[in-house]
Amino acid sequence: MNFSYSYTFPIAGPNKIPRFKKWAAEHAPEIEVSLPPQVPVKSNAMTIRVKSPEDRNVLVDRMKKIEF
Repeated sequence: MNFSYSYTFPIAGPNKIPRFKKWAAEHAPEIEVSLPPQVPVKSNAMTIRVKSPEDRNVLVDRMKKIEF
């Protein structure tokens, strides 16, 4: 199965990937994600890829209340 669905969300500051990994391990460990190799510090968004639209919807719902 491929990571065919993407989700772009706002995230600012340095160390975006490690911060997201930590959050995902705590709040969505059952969802497999594919992360970009790097994200520029000046970028204000990050796109991740997931395997299904259901996984994407779960992440969207869980991320509504947080701030990275």
